[in-house]
Amino acid sequence: MPATIDLNLVRTFLTVHTEGSFSAAAERLGVPRSTVSRAVAALEEELGVSLFHRTTRRVSTTSAGVALFDRVAPSLDALEASLADLPEREPVPAGTLRITSTADFGAMVLSEPIARFAIRYPNVRVDVHLTNGIVDLVKESIDVALRFSTKPMGDSSLVARKVGALAICVYASPKYLARRGTPRAPADLGAHDWVTFRGAPRVLTAPPSRAKAAIAADPRIVADAMWFLREVIKDGAGIGPLPTFIADAEVAAGTLVRVLPRWVAVSGTAYFVHPGRTHVPAKVTAFRDLLMETFRQRPLLVLENP
Repeated sequence: MPATIDLNLVRTFLTVHTEGSFSAAAERLGVPRSTVSRAVAALEEELGVSLFHRTTRRVSTTSAGVALFDRVAPSLDALEASLADLPEREPVPAGTLRITSTADFGAMVLSEPIARFAIRYPNVRVDVHLTNGIVDLVKESIDVALRFSTKPMGDSSLVARKVGALAICVYASPKYLARRGTPRAPADLGAHDWVTFRGAPRVLTAPPSRAKAAIAADPRIVADAMWFLREVIKDGAGIGPLPTFIADAEVAAGTLVRVLPRWVAVSGTAYFVHPGRTHVPAKVTAFRDLLMETFRQRPLLVLENP
């Protein structure tokens, strides 16, 4: 028996057996009788057996044909039923939506829209993977990533849509500034305790002029997690860069102060990213639309002019 057989040929055979004639099978399938005859002949050739006894007046199934019907009909029906109700084929979002993002962005920005999405679409299960590493979406079967980049996304296998602007600015606690004074220019940072994240650029930029200034201060504390840095800065250990979405609530509460307000440590774009597909699942487009709606109402970044 061949390793692979066209299931369309098998379905045609099953229909002829069920209907009892080539003509009736052709009518049910909506194809010419000649198409049915060729399909059955092709299947017989593949299998090396006769499936029907044919006369000018009638068609009857051979013993081999009956055995084939008994073996494959239940399996083929089950397969077709399984394919017909795949979650991603449903017009209403369903199935599992796998999302990845950084831990800080996920907790501070995505938690609320994900909760709204889960309430709005009860047939979708959400699986959130928070990590500071770059996840291979295809390899890990991830549907959606929220990524931050300072330059356009370059992976042609992915679809990236801008959802907002992001910035990392410089902050300190009121008690630190009371103790050490407030820097008025980037050059003043050399006299302060610099608290920063690993791999952070050592340059500040002043939009919209794009003027640049090097950070002269050597780090006193270096860490991988923005949450940790925020708490260390709040506790008065020094001055350091934080994403605005992490720091804004603390500024409003008076526990952090944005220093050097004309300057930005990092500015870039937040992207909604998903694997490139011909048919994008409804669950992905629904989450994208909800996220865009959220960010239109509450933009990720609104920097006041200094």
